[in-house]
Amino acid sequence: MTQSQQKVILPPPFPDHTQLPESDGTFVKNFQEHPQSILLTDSIAPILEQLHPDGQYAIGQDCGIYWRETNPPEAGAEAPDWFYVGNVPPELDGQIRRSYVYWREFMSPTIALEFASGNGDEERDKTPLSRSNLERGQRPGKFWVYENILHISYYGIFVISTGKLEVYTLVSGSYEKMTPNDRGHYPIEPMGVELGLWHGRYQNQTQQWLRWWDTEGNLLLTGWEQSQLDRLRIEQEKERADRLAARLQELGIDPNEI
Repeated sequence: MTQSQQKVILPPPFPDHTQLPESDGTFVKNFQEHPQSILLTDSIAPILEQLHPDGQYAIGQDCGIYWRETNPPEAGAEAPDWFYVGNVPPELDGQIRRSYVYWREFMSPTIALEFASGNGDEERDKTPLSRSNLERGQRPGKFWVYENILHISYYGIFVISTGKLEVYTLVSGSYEKMTPNDRGHYPIEPMGVELGLWHGRYQNQTQQWLRWWDTEGNLLLTGWEQSQLDRLRIEQEKERADRLAARLQELGIDPNEI
């Protein structure tokens, strides 16, 4: 085969999730971020399985959403602390996702959540993408990207230091700040759940946590919480059965003969 006949293999026009950086090398800013993400993911799993019986959804926990091709690549990505996108495969080409490449899949996340270690200014940054801003070294703000590029339907900012939660919803292409309902929760209608704050103990930390409730105001439990509740119910049923047996014996009735 001559040199002119040799097949030339070109790289793909855009990198995919296996070729893009999966970490920006920064430290997690506080000890609550990872447990908070796990708490949200664990308790919402049964709801998402109902919504997607085919398993076609993905959850990102501090994972990059690539929305613009840049050099370095991570300059064109945002990494919500937690996000959910439906109707996409949980794996790509048999591999676990390392990032979510918006320019390849074009499916907007339903919700993105940020756990702000500061006062939330970074998470509320509305700086637009413009040539003048880029020339000054000013990258687009996270709020602006979520609203104008990624079109994320719901955006929640949880300021950990104050325990305050604010949630925005996309209306006609722009974010509007939501007002909580009578329970102090924010309805996330596409998911059939409510988002709110819960004070309690989780993974050896007692503080305010972001949690899910159903539309009737019932807290969505983690797997461990559900197992403890089931154990308590079994114990209570056994105690009731023992009390009933003792009462029957007092009446001269053998409970084993009933």
